[in-house]
Amino acid sequence: MANAKLGRTTDQRMALLRNLATDLIIHERIETTEAKAKELRSVVDKMITLGKRGDLHARRQAASFLRRVEAGEEQDALQKLFSDVAPRYEDRQGGYTRILKLGPRRGDGAKMVIIELV
Repeated sequence: MANAKLGRTTDQRMALLRNLATDLIIHERIETTEAKAKELRSVVDKMITLGKRGDLHARRQAASFLRRVEAGEEQDALQKLFSDVAPRYEDRQGGYTRILKLGPRRGDGAKMVIIELV
């Protein structure tokens, strides 16, 4: 499902993926539709790979994509990515997320999933 459009224009789709990626890094587990989760998986894998690189250029690339929101009081998504999340996967070559199927959503029957960091 390479580059699914998700029924949105490019800028809307990028904003959606930025928000979902930021929330997934902060909360480490979110509930969304299957199509969005499958698109989000590749984005988050790229962010974690940047976090594993850890240099200034990688930090700035990640900062240009992630939203700046507070994760509680202590740190934002960028700090959490580089200090907590990326070191966890230092010896892992990709596959940082897991998708668990939940079943159809009550309102419209969309396939719902939980996407989480492994």
